[in-house]
Parts: sequence; C-alpha cells; structure tokens
Amino acid sequence: MKVAPSILACDFTRLSEEIRQVEEAGADLIHLDIMDGMFVPNLTFGPVIVEAVRKIASRELDCHLMIINPEKYLDRYIKAGCDWISIHFESTDQTEACLKRIRDAGKKAGLAISPATPFVYVESYLPRLDYLVVMSVNPGFYGQKFLVETLPKIAEARAAVARHNPKCLIQVDGGIYGHNAQTVCDAGCDIVVAGAGIFKTKDYRRAIEDLRCSKA
Repeated sequence: MKVAPSILACDFTRLSEEIRQVEEAGADLIHLDIMDGMFVPNLTFGPVIVEAVRKIASRELDCHLMIINPEKYLDRYIKAGCDWISIHFESTDQTEACLKRIRDAGKKAGLAISPATPFVYVESYLPRLDYLVVMSVNPGFYGQKFLVETLPKIAEARAAVARHNPKCLIQVDGGIYGHNAQTVCDAGCDIVVAGAGIFKTKDYRRAIEDLRCSKA
C-alpha cells in the first residue's frame, strides 16, 4: 500500500526539511490539502505554496482540492506542478469537464467523496478516474478521528472498481494511524493519506512502515 504524507500536519517553519525527511523515510507521494474556506471552513494554501513544494519535493505531488468550483482554478494548479489532482464530487456541477481537463493535461485525475456522500453517486465516473478518494473524516481539518462507518464504502468502491476500471486506485484520507491502517487496507485501500499519523510522531520511517500494510 502506498503512503502519502499530508504536509498540512507538518512544521511549516521547517517545510523543506520536513518534506525531505518524509521522502527519505519512504513516502510514495506528497499530499497537499488545498482548502478555500468556503467548501470547507478551513483555509490553507494555494498555487504559490504548491510551486514551492514542487521545487523541494522529488516525489509526485498529490493535490486534494477542497474548493468550490474547481473548474475555475484547475489550470493554476496544473501549472503550479500538481501531478495528481482530485476534486470533490460535492464541489462542482462540472465534474466530467474537470476530470477531462486534468487528464488532458497529462495528470492523474481523482474524484473525492465526503463521508455523507453515498458511493453510488460517483460510480458512473470510475471509467474516467485514475483514483477515487474516500474521505474517512469530514473534510476540513487534520487530526480527526477515523469514521469506522466509512469502511463499508471503501469495500463497496473496491468491488465496483474491479467491475468498471481495475486500474483505478482507491485512496483513503483521514484519521489513519498505524493501529488502524491494516483495517483500511483490508477494506480495499491502495493509497493511505496520513498527516498527524506521520508528522506528529518522532520517527517518520517507523510511522510510514506501520502504515504500509499488505492486502490479505
């Protein structure tokens, strides 16, 4: 299972060092949580920070857009250096066009769904996805408790991916630590996003190894 550390939980006064440390510890992707203060109550950062991270990181950048009307900003994030871009199903009425724009730019296209959104709402998009993001906390803040009720949704998504697009990866984001990573993996996860589960530990390598579970 791939591990994508979310820099939202890192020490931003040591951003460059933090990114290099998690890469040396075995991170597969660098995850950027981009929030606009409207789709979610929190406000994080925009394309300028993405550009800075792109200059620092050697891993691909996985950008999770928690923003209203992402179609207005996609070109900026593409230009800033995002390699993987996920938009929220709940954030736009132009989902199809957004996914096409991302893929036409040669980037990996992802679609994220919040805990309250039934999986069936997004199943028809699977053939056009490189990855599906199942939120296991309510989007907006790191450090929340994992919602166990999202496990059946992960399993449902795993079964649907096998039917519609076996190449589509399933990413699970929120509240994942070493003690519950295997449960998420067993449900069907391919990529785990972790913020506090990595950056709030003393040993990044050990934390990443604990998150990198094997499917049964």
